Amino acid sequence: MSRFLLICLGGAVGTGARFAVQSLAATVLGTAFPYGTLAVNALGSFLIGAVMCVSMATELIDPTLRLVLTTGFLGGFTTYSAFNYETIALVENGALGRAIANVVVTLLACLASGFAGNTVARRLLGA
Repeated sequence: MSRFLLICLGGAVGTGARFAVQSLAATVLGTAFPYGTLAVNALGSFLIGAVMCVSMATELIDPTLRLVLTTGFLGGFTTYSAFNYETIALVENGALGRAIANVVVTLLACLASGFAGNTVARRLLGA
């Protein structure tokens, strides 16, 4: 199968995983705050940090698999465009405080998750 088709397949699986995580978050935590998008973006940031660290430091993840996981799966999984839309919607609905909280919490959670993914991968590799 070509790289292109593998990346497309990864994107389809990532999109399904995003829907599942967002649905679960809405069921468990409600919809007053975009918890699902936050969870997806933080988890995606963690995973891309780990995948990139492992793939660049070792030969455990070959270049094609790295592309399938990052560009494909994580490209379909993470939801920056949804984050942007939801933040604008919060502002337009008069929830400026929630909009600001969404931006700050998402930024900090995704940065922390990216660092955590990188750190976990390094420790697992003994680096």
